[in-house]
Amino acid sequence: MNNLLNILLVEDNAGDIMLIKDALEDTDSSVQVNVVNNGEKAIHYLNKEGEFKHSNKPDLVILDINLPRINGHEVLRFIKNNDEIKELPVVMLSSSSADTDINMSYKEYANCYVTKPIGVDEFTDTIHAIKNFWLSLAQLPDKNK
Repeated sequence: MNNLLNILLVEDNAGDIMLIKDALEDTDSSVQVNVVNNGEKAIHYLNKEGEFKHSNKPDLVILDINLPRINGHEVLRFIKNNDEIKELPVVMLSSSSADTDINMSYKEYANCYVTKPIGVDEFTDTIHAIKNFWLSLAQLPDKNK
């Protein structure tokens, strides 16, 4: 695996995008965050279609549930039912703490579910924890295989 870690962030809230990107990229040039703001674009990105035909396969997907056009559950099902990308780790990051969303995410093979905290400091700490776990502790699959 190369040293650049690619993260696909699927999020429609501009404020959350800014906070997440800042927390993931903060002085770390080995992390590249690519952002799409709806589920339809996420699927195009992962299929390398249209404007995303030269996109790199991500090492990690951070996926919101409440998205325009195609919701996060549908994107998760697309990923986990696609032989080319089903091994991609997917972190569901949502403002929803509803048992139905949490349970459905795990039934659809999400790798983890994290509820977005309300406060900015807690939100940043949460993103740092996700980054530290997935990019420092966990072993990610070789995206070239």
